[in-house]
Amino acid sequence: MSAVRPIPKALTIAGVDPSGGAGVLADVKAMSALGAYACGVIAALTAQNTQGVTGVLPVDPAFVAQQIDTLFADVPADAVKIGMLGSRPVTQVVGERLAHWKPPHVVLDPVMIAKSGDALLARDAIGALREVLMPQVTMITPNLPEAGVLLEQRPVETVKEMRRVAERLREQLAHNGHRWVFLKGGHLPGDMAIDLLHDGDQMIELAAPRIDTRNTHGTGCTLSAALAALLPQAQDVPEAARRAKHYLTEAIRHADRLGVGSGNGPVHHFHGWW
Repeated sequence: MSAVRPIPKALTIAGVDPSGGAGVLADVKAMSALGAYACGVIAALTAQNTQGVTGVLPVDPAFVAQQIDTLFADVPADAVKIGMLGSRPVTQVVGERLAHWKPPHVVLDPVMIAKSGDALLARDAIGALREVLMPQVTMITPNLPEAGVLLEQRPVETVKEMRRVAERLREQLAHNGHRWVFLKGGHLPGDMAIDLLHDGDQMIELAAPRIDTRNTHGTGCTLSAALAALLPQAQDVPEAARRAKHYLTEAIRHADRLGVGSGNGPVHHFHGWW
């Protein structure tokens, strides 16, 4: 009998998008495609499709805690991705339970607004996200509007301004340990989609050609899930970030092959398999 090969275990704590383009379902697809064993804790329920969100139903915080504790007691995660949490009580309890279990890697995607423009995080939860979660993370992955909310400033409009924002966000993270900011620049105009990776010392520019498609639903979820899958497998954080960026770029490049929905369709998580 051959020896069992340990597989990296990646956990997503996020909301459910019934269309499968974002949230826990998209995270599980990305993690699985990148060679991790995917687990999921449900933090919120939504009614949505490729055209928009019609309803959000929070999950009881005590049950979110029970999901996390029950899972970690048997299947401790090598990396955790945090996505849509929806409310302040859920944000606080997720922070408390992760502080207890101390997973090696935590990727925070501060999900605030859906691609359709619908709000996915209560305004009073933003403070808890800053105070309870940000000090624990290995990496935070905001887009430019989310970074503006976290820093209480207008969204930036140039790559030069992005560099200062990345520095300011890194200053908000805990100073103990190696912490990273992955600032997504997809909202900027231009032929290239430029992201910045910053750890307080290095400022690494990650660029890829911008792909002309409306099917970009769940890109932020997919990127952060890819990072959670790859961090336990890569030699270092920059390698994981480059591989995650490449995976997402190819998932967007092949998105039009799916033909799902009549709005902003999903990216192609299994472009390398189908």
